[in-house]
Amino acid sequence: MIVELRSVIRLFQSCLSLLLFFVSAACCVAQTAQIERHVVLFGKEGEFAGWPANHGLWSWGDEILVGFSIGSHQDLGSRHNINREQPEYHVLARSRDGGVNWEIEKPNDRGMLINAGGMRHGITDPSHQEDEPQKITESIRFDHPDFCMTMRFQNVDGGSSRLYYSYDRGRHWRGPFKVPTFNQRGVMARTDYLVNGKTDCQVFLTASKANDEEGRVFAGSTKDGGLTWKFDAYVGPEPHGFSIMPATARIFDHHLVMATRRREGPGETKRRWIDCWQSLDNGMSWTALKDPVDDVGEGNPPSLIRMRDGRLCLTYGDRKPPFRMYAKLSEDAGQSWSDPLVLRDKIAGRDMGYPRTVQRADGKLVTIYYLYTPENRYRRVEATIWSPSSP
Repeated sequence: MIVELRSVIRLFQSCLSLLLFFVSAACCVAQTAQIERHVVLFGKEGEFAGWPANHGLWSWGDEILVGFSIGSHQDLGSRHNINREQPEYHVLARSRDGGVNWEIEKPNDRGMLINAGGMRHGITDPSHQEDEPQKITESIRFDHPDFCMTMRFQNVDGGSSRLYYSYDRGRHWRGPFKVPTFNQRGVMARTDYLVNGKTDCQVFLTASKANDEEGRVFAGSTKDGGLTWKFDAYVGPEPHGFSIMPATARIFDHHLVMATRRREGPGETKRRWIDCWQSLDNGMSWTALKDPVDDVGEGNPPSLIRMRDGRLCLTYGDRKPPFRMYAKLSEDAGQSWSDPLVLRDKIAGRDMGYPRTVQRADGKLVTIYYLYTPENRYRRVEATIWSPSSP
C-alpha cells in the first residue's frame, strides 16, 4: 500500500510539474491585441516609405498628423530599400477621423521641413531650398491649442539639429531654427518633448559621446519660449554602444518615465534592446527601471505614451524573425510590463517598425509604423487601430 501511495504521489507531482510547465509557456506566448483594422497611409509601387519615429506624431482630438520619409525603391536585400542616389522627401499624413482615412501633404514643395542634407538615406531634392537655421528670437507659445513642434538632426554622430514649429496643426511651419548644443559635442535631435506651460517646455535629445559617435540621451528645458535653453541631466552613464531615440511620458507632477533604444557590442556580445528610466524630480536625475524589452533583433526605437486610465503603453518593432509589431502595457509606471501583444505579423523582414502611437478620444490607440510583406516588397507606412485590454 505504501509503495502504491508513493507511486501515486510521484505521478501526481510529475503531472503537476508538466501542467505548470505548459501554463508558464502559455503565459510567455505573445497574445494578439484587439485589432479594429489596419490602414495604409502611403504605399506605392516602386517607392519607399518609412521611419515615422524620425519625424513625429501629433494629435488634436480625432485629428492626427504624422511625418515620415518617402523615396525611390531600390532592392538592397534586407537593408533599407531606398535608393541612396535619388531624392528622399519628408512628408506628412493627416487624418481627421481618428486614423481611418489619410491625406498626404508635401511641405517640402512649399519650402518647409526640408532639413537640407539631414536625416536622410537618400539625397535632398536640389530644387528644394530653405534658409539657414536661425536663433530663436521670438518666444514660442507652447500652449497654443494648435501647436506642434519637430526637431530633426543633420547626421547621426555629431553636429547640429534643426527645430520647426507650427501654430496651425502643421499646415504651415516656422523655421528652421537652431537647436542649441547644450554644451555637448553634438546634438542628434528627434521629436520628443513635453509642454508644461505657455513658454515652458522640456526636450529629450541625444548627444554625441566623448568619441564623437552617437549617442547618449539627455534632458533639457526652456522657460522662456526657446530664447534660452538649459541642460538638465544625462539619462544614465555614457554607454559603450549607444542610447538613442528617447520616448518620454509624464506620470504626474514631477514623475517622468522614458524608454530608449539601446545597442551594445558586435559579434557574440551583440545586444539590441529597449531600456526604461524614471525621474522623480522632473528630469533633473534619472534611475534605471527593468528593461521592458530584452531583444529587438537589429534594433528598433520605442514609442511610449501614458493612456488616460493611467497605464503606460509601449509599442515597438521586433527586427528578428518572425518580424512583428508589438505592444506592452504597464500598470505601475514602468516597474513591470505585460506580456507582448501582437499588433502586426506576417512582415517579410527587418526593414520595418519605427512606430509612433497616440490615443484617440474614444480610448482606442493608433500605432503608425512602416513594413513590407511577402506579397508586397515595397515599404509602406500603415496604421493599426486597436484597443488595449481593460486594467
